[in-house]
Parts: sequence; C-alpha cells; structure tokens
Amino acid sequence: MTPRFAPLRLPLRRRLQTAAVLQWVCSFLALGELCVLLFALALRGSLWLPALLYGLWVWADRETPRRGGRPSAWVRGWTLWTHFRDYFPITLVRTQELDPHLNYLFGFHPHGVLAAGAFANFCTEATGFGGLFPGLHPHLLTLPCWFRIPLFREYLMAGGLVSSEPQSLRYLLGQPGGGQVAVLALGGPPEALDAHPGALSLQLLARKGFVRIALEHGTPLVPVFSFGENELFQQVPNPPGSWLRRLQLRFQRVFGVTAPLFHARGVFQYSFGLLPYRRAIHTVGGAPLMLPRTPNPSPETVERWHRLYLERLVALFEEHKLGYGVPPERHLTFV
Repeated sequence: MTPRFAPLRLPLRRRLQTAAVLQWVCSFLALGELCVLLFALALRGSLWLPALLYGLWVWADRETPRRGGRPSAWVRGWTLWTHFRDYFPITLVRTQELDPHLNYLFGFHPHGVLAAGAFANFCTEATGFGGLFPGLHPHLLTLPCWFRIPLFREYLMAGGLVSSEPQSLRYLLGQPGGGQVAVLALGGPPEALDAHPGALSLQLLARKGFVRIALEHGTPLVPVFSFGENELFQQVPNPPGSWLRRLQLRFQRVFGVTAPLFHARGVFQYSFGLLPYRRAIHTVGGAPLMLPRTPNPSPETVERWHRLYLERLVALFEEHKLGYGVPPERHLTFV
C-alpha cells in the first residue's frame, strides 16, 4: 500500500488540531506508563523524599476518585480542547432542558474505541456543556485501575473523571441539592471490541446494575447517543468466537482493560497510524426517564425500567439517525 501523504502547506489551525489529538492519543496509550516510570525514578534518585511524601498522600487520598474526584475548571477550559473538538469536529446536542436541582445518570452509547465523544463533551468545556446544562456538573466514570497510577490520577480527576465502582456512582447520585451528572459508557470496555465503522451493536441486555442504582436514588436516566463514535478507527477483524476475540477477552479478564487493535491515520500521512480519522461526532442527549425512588427494587422492577430505558434509547436513535448520516434501514441491536 502506497502511503498518501498530507500536503506540506496546511493552515496552522489544522496543525494545532492534529497536535491536540496526538497528545490525547499519546496520553491514553502511554501517559500512565510514563508517570509510573517518572515516579519510580524519583524514588530512586535525589527526589526520593518528595516522591515518598506524594506516595503517602496518594494513599491517604485513595477515596477521592470514589467521592466525586477533584475537577478543575481551569483544566477543563484549556484552549487545547477546542482544537481537539475542531479536529473531528464534535458537537453536543441538547434536546431538552434539565433541572439543575436533580442529579442525573447519562448513559453514553456507543463506547467507541477511545470514547472521544465522551471525553470532549463531559471532560472539557469545548462543546459547551456548562452553557447547555447550566448548574449541572458532569463526571465521566472510568476504570478504577487508572486512579492507582501516581500523577496520572491527578490529570484524570482534573478533567472530572471518577472511578466507575458502584460506590462512586452511588456517591454522585446521592448528593443533596442535585447538580451532579454521572456519565457512564454503559457498554463498558468490552463494547470497544465491537467499535468497527458502521457498527450499531450495543452490549446492554445483561447490564442492569445502573438501573438498580438509579432506582435506589430515584435518579433520572438520560440516554445519550454519539453518532459517528464508531467511525474514527479501523480494527483488526475480531468477530465473536475468533482466536483474536478470545485472546482479547482473556486479556480483559486478567488485566481489567480491553486491547482493541485499532488503526486509522498518521500525523503526516493518511494511510496508517494511531490518530483517528477526521469524522464528525454528534452527541445527542435525550429526554430524561424519570424513575421512582425505590430503595430495594425487585428484579421485576429493574427489568421493567431497563426495558423502558432501551426503548427510549431506540427512540432517540431513530429520531435523529437520518440527520447524521445513518441509512433508514439501519437499526440498533442489543447483545
């Protein structure tokens, strides 16, 4: 395959957009490992005392990712994220105003390979979340293992990320006075393995714990569909039952994270690399599904509200799909 190179002369804004996405991909793939290395070197060198004191502080601070994190308006407002947004570009669409005196659980779909739409919309102010939903504060839930990494954990929490453990979700939904939005990619990391271009399969049939926790707190569920999320990368073919899928699932069971083998374009050429394609992402938030407060919901109650949530998600998708390039004959499937 002959590489297709980028033009030598490109506007500065395009270069800045590429640089912003490059640092984001590198952060996702390597920043955690780099932070571990720097911390280890500091412990072995002349900075051992500050590193040791920081390590002790991390241990003392271990509950913070489960208790709302430590978001920074300054980090969320970096100009860097506007260049990140414009690379694709990414837009956040509100279909209904939300009461800032309530807490909400946003179900984000699909997960995608790296959840670019979830990051841009809920970990930064680049797409205007604060203006669209005044009085609400988003927290994107992610795997708890990331918060065990020194230094990296501070960067994640600054953007509003928190642990995806049930106690973390319960903490957010139980805040008096409202104003908290827990954003959860309900398909989880396993759904990333199905994030091929054109894919509309969501891993939701067996995922009902979020409904139970929302019922316990009487928290409205808001379906969110991110059109274009699965169009950003190609993946090495890994159909269910293949040797590669079995290996990826085994990796997930052992390490707690998935390992999609993805590729798209490079920095200076368009044929191969780890940068996502420039594909528009439109993240549409639906109307809230109001749940009754049910301290000890029965399995039948959870099942009923889970079914209603799936119906709301399907309705949201069907209402907007033609406007965002999905053919009329394509529909969501749940596994």
